[in-house]
Amino acid sequence: MTTRVDAPSLLWTLLEAPRALTEASTLIPARKLLRDLPPGDGHPVISLPGYLASDRSTRVLRKYIYEWGYDSFRWRMGRNLGPSRQGDLEQQLDARLQKIFIQTGRKVSLVGWSLGGLYAREMARRNPQVVRSVITLGSPHGDPKATNAWRLYEMLSGISVDEQTIRERVEKLRAPIPDVPITAIFSKSDAIVSADIARLPEGPEVENIGINTSHFGMGFNPIVLYLIADRLRQPEGVWSPFEFSGVRNFFYHQ
Repeated sequence: MTTRVDAPSLLWTLLEAPRALTEASTLIPARKLLRDLPPGDGHPVISLPGYLASDRSTRVLRKYIYEWGYDSFRWRMGRNLGPSRQGDLEQQLDARLQKIFIQTGRKVSLVGWSLGGLYAREMARRNPQVVRSVITLGSPHGDPKATNAWRLYEMLSGISVDEQTIRERVEKLRAPIPDVPITAIFSKSDAIVSADIARLPEGPEVENIGINTSHFGMGFNPIVLYLIADRLRQPEGVWSPFEFSGVRNFFYHQ
């Protein structure tokens, strides 16, 4: 029997926007530290936005990924309106992934924010031979009702999250993806997605890393950006879990 997970408090959700603005302001003093991080190896990285967001929301994230020395790509699918009955978005994402792989000749890392993280994981599941790693930011790997976005999704899409097709997708979300390292970043103070479903079941190349951040601020929080840089910097085929040591223990937890 699956344990029910509650959505974050709606009252707490009211603080999401001001918290995100505060986190964005910390980029100013942290900029030099982030820019001076060890460079990456230049492999391609696609950033995928969250529900109702577009490439504009990942602009800061993509800028830093580029400055760290990677080949930074947008998702180029317009606004993320979530799953539809047509299912053609998955085909378009797979085609873009394959095009970038052929164009660069290198495996691609995927960084997905919220719903974008679910797309990233499923892209990796369908195309494990071309995906190097996946990083998810506050992504709902579980019951949509453990989020504060499911009612809005139903209203805008006309699709119930209780429909069989949606439920079948949800049941597959937490299944392991062999040979693709996954980093799931979660926050217990996330007011949109419950931290319980932002985590993934333990596995050989699966890690869950906790931080203290808002949901809307994850894409430009310096603590998150530092973590993304650390995970992208791992050599291909030589994955190791994040090292919790020293000052890192003040900012990250399992």
